[in-house]
Amino acid sequence: MNCIKAIDKNIFYIIRTYVNNINKKSYVIGGYVRDFLKKKKKLKKISIITVVNCIKLAKKVCKKLYPKYNIYIFKNLGIAMYKNTNLNIEFFCVKKLKYFQKKINLTINTLAISLNHLDYGKLIDPFGGLFDINKKKIRSTLDRDITDIIRIIRAIRFYIKLNFKIYNNKKIIKIFYKKRIIYEFNKILLYKKPSIGIFYLYKIGLLSIILPELINIKGIEIQNNFKHKDNFFHTLEVVDNISIYTNNIWLKWAALLHDIGKSITKKYKKNFGWTFYSHELIGSKMITSIFERLKLPKKKNIKYVKNIIKYSSRPITLISYTATDSSIRRLLFDIGDDIEDLILLCKSDITTQNLIKKKQYNKNLFLLKKKIKKIKKKDKIRNWISPISGYHIMNIFGINSCKEIGILKKSLKNAIIKGIIQNNFEKANLFIIETGKKMGLI
Repeated sequence: MNCIKAIDKNIFYIIRTYVNNINKKSYVIGGYVRDFLKKKKKLKKISIITVVNCIKLAKKVCKKLYPKYNIYIFKNLGIAMYKNTNLNIEFFCVKKLKYFQKKINLTINTLAISLNHLDYGKLIDPFGGLFDINKKKIRSTLDRDITDIIRIIRAIRFYIKLNFKIYNNKKIIKIFYKKRIIYEFNKILLYKKPSIGIFYLYKIGLLSIILPELINIKGIEIQNNFKHKDNFFHTLEVVDNISIYTNNIWLKWAALLHDIGKSITKKYKKNFGWTFYSHELIGSKMITSIFERLKLPKKKNIKYVKNIIKYSSRPITLISYTATDSSIRRLLFDIGDDIEDLILLCKSDITTQNLIKKKQYNKNLFLLKKKIKKIKKKDKIRNWISPISGYHIMNIFGINSCKEIGILKKSLKNAIIKGIIQNNFEKANLFIIETGKKMGLI
């Protein structure tokens, strides 16, 4: 089969000319070829493999096509990459084409098109990838079932992306290369409907290995005609809902884990029903061990996820008309810049099938956002910093660092939150002097 139309681009002519001049071979491979054969119009990634030094080739191609941009070079791995907003190009050094194709794992991604003079445009398909594309099948390049975890998750990702079926998947072995698994899992989360992939992971038993905390909230329990919803399926719905509005991977992780504390806090109260008191706090405390187990990057991400989960029910308690300005200020102090993400999670958490209730919840959240906007405009506390420093307090009273300074700063913070004084230096300075007098510091 000839695929000259697929390589009717300037970049391929340049590669062909350069490689043929030095009598070496090169091919375009992977997703670019697969998506062309699927007749997908937007092709954003090109993978080039060559037996020549790919770094030299990458430099020459990018110098000619994109002189203003830099390329990323990974010399030890034999990889060079070029990226811009519209196109990603990867160059790989290989010894043999077929060996590289076998390492790719899935047949649909092994398809290659020759860029060589004698067979330019020829489709090279040693593993039956074209047949699998036509049959909408995901199959391993190895002559056996897809059994290792990384291949399974990768297969699931393409199951979501392409809507293909996974071929003859029977066994799961517990090989846990966490970093690679999380890379693939994050790719699943970044799709518009992550629930498809997450539910498939559950179906084949893999989710219980990666995130047993989600399995623990699955199921409905009934006692004396009182029952609670299935929090696992509710969580999948929340993740899908939030994916409509954002691609923030850590907000999606927060949505995925926001109810995990319910398995620990679940209690039945006679003549009342099921309760999950403080599940947000308990759930936020579970995040550290999950991040450590899955080797997720901590830094700011873990604090962000913990805070979003910890305060995930607070906006709902503030949507009543009676919510005071001070209670909203308290939330702004606690959550800071992440208030919009928190409200977005609350909006996504509305999964009731009752349309009247759903409409009312959304309306109340909208009113809460308006209230927050007014308060932020009024006293500018979104990124609140105390107008009085501890050093300044020490100078006022002529004292060294001590617990009284902490007490004064806390009193000042509460006075600003409650609206007793304005959030500026003059008012704060007077308040500190007056409070210090009462404490006997003057």
